[in-house]
Amino acid sequence: MKNHTTLAQIRSAGWRVAALGLAVASLSSMMSACSPLVVSGAMVGGTLVALDRRTSGAQVEDEAIELKGALRVREVVSSGAHVNLTSYNRLVLITGEVPSADELKKVEQAVSRVENVRSVVNELAVAPASSLSTRSTDTVTTGRIKAAFIDTKDLQANTIKVVTERGIVYLLGRVTPRESKLAAEVVRGVPGVQKVVRVFESITEEELAAMRQDSASDKNPKK
Repeated sequence: MKNHTTLAQIRSAGWRVAALGLAVASLSSMMSACSPLVVSGAMVGGTLVALDRRTSGAQVEDEAIELKGALRVREVVSSGAHVNLTSYNRLVLITGEVPSADELKKVEQAVSRVENVRSVVNELAVAPASSLSTRSTDTVTTGRIKAAFIDTKDLQANTIKVVTERGIVYLLGRVTPRESKLAAEVVRGVPGVQKVVRVFESITEEELAAMRQDSASDKNPKK
């Protein structure tokens, strides 16, 4: 049975998403000063929520997962760790660097115990924390990829989350096999990309068409 999210449901959840987004942003600011732990904290709002391929409930839960996960990870990592958490449709991608295999395992366990987490993809590296220059380069690369997506026909850019870590690009979202292939091809053509890792949830072309129809119906409700 498919989930059909109405415009009313989206609007009613909008304030919760915005509040959680602000909480995540505040947490990131605090941690940047005292601990190398980051959550994705993507900007959210009524418009972006409506264009997302997740249900409004999943979007709210993803923000909560990142917030709760960050708090739990902070309890198990040492000062030499650099950990990023990105949740999409309750799948959590963990990236960054930790000083030991034991700490890597502890981070994964901490995140997997967070309420509503469906699965965890642990891409942590046992290595020294990346430098600020490396992270700045990764941020630039992410920006280039997003711009390239916007310029690519047949790709809905805002449906794909992009995470870049040490030149490795991770792609998350609910996409068709056609979109997955196209997105990877676009990313490989962006300067600075060392590797592309697709962490996509696959949907069919029929499911995509149904989502678009539902979105069109919400924008033009029957009187």
